[in-house]
Amino acid sequence: MNSASTTPVIAVTMGDGAGVGPEVTVGALLDEATTGRCRPVVIGDAERLRKAAGILGVDAEVVAVDSVDDAVFTPGRINVIDLGLLPADLPWGAVSPVAGDAAYHYVRVASELATSGAAQAICTAPLNKEALHAAGHVFPGHTELLAHLTGTDEVSMMLATPAMKVIHVTTHIGLIDAVAAIEPGIVERTVRRGDRTLRDSGVESPRIGVCGINPHAGENGLFGYGEEDEKIVPALDKLRADGIDAQGPLPADTAFFLATRGEYDLIVAMYHDQGHGPVKVLGIETGVNITVGLPVIRTSVDHGTAFDIAGTGKAGTESMVEAIRQAANLCA
Repeated sequence: MNSASTTPVIAVTMGDGAGVGPEVTVGALLDEATTGRCRPVVIGDAERLRKAAGILGVDAEVVAVDSVDDAVFTPGRINVIDLGLLPADLPWGAVSPVAGDAAYHYVRVASELATSGAAQAICTAPLNKEALHAAGHVFPGHTELLAHLTGTDEVSMMLATPAMKVIHVTTHIGLIDAVAAIEPGIVERTVRRGDRTLRDSGVESPRIGVCGINPHAGENGLFGYGEEDEKIVPALDKLRADGIDAQGPLPADTAFFLATRGEYDLIVAMYHDQGHGPVKVLGIETGVNITVGLPVIRTSVDHGTAFDIAGTGKAGTESMVEAIRQAANLCA
């Protein structure tokens, strides 16, 4: 490894080998803007990455290494800790328990590297939940898997695009369950995690807009059953008493509009689609998923395995490039 470099080591997981993960990983790691910011080491399958390079028609030197310390960083070289878990004939674009199991182990090894200090951050290519579950690893997604692997009780999902940043109070549960799960404690903790993340990234006094649950944030009891007053307002009172600029509860449609005008540095969404919908409309190509609250830095692409185009060379690398850039920035 280039010991003279002070750029952070990023453990990059290849994702589900049957999806676009290998392609976006190779494409991103051949981007000079990416490699100039950090020292990426892939956790994955070296032969699958070579096949992805062939599909993309690029000249990449994919080199298997035993550890981060063995990695050498030169233009065109991709260092990979090769777990060798994928069969040579694994088809592209199909759910595979073998690929799901491999994706789990890529994340497991990356987590071990980050928690041990061998890597300063994790950046993940997409895995497939159906394949993950078929392999016996029953987690809703990366966020919950990494919380389990690091022994973290509660984390938050933050989506970041050039237009706005959104953190979620609840994520991968049904809407009825999400409303039931929202209570002042989790709202307060979510806002605090978001505030701390923004401060750590250089925002001195974050302006945070907190969405309501009901249309028009309940409109003084006209919609819903007083959920805003019961579940959100007590948290905001405590946060503001501690000097955190958390405004709300706000009608979600207004909150996102104001965020795009620069009036808020962060929007707090109460449930999955309340936050994901606006973000994906505004910039899924460069969107990044950041897990907030882990003992390690973790970013990810804001798209799935895209089985419909896997193995065709059509997948864009913008989100993966941005995810690696954000990971490097958060290490600063």
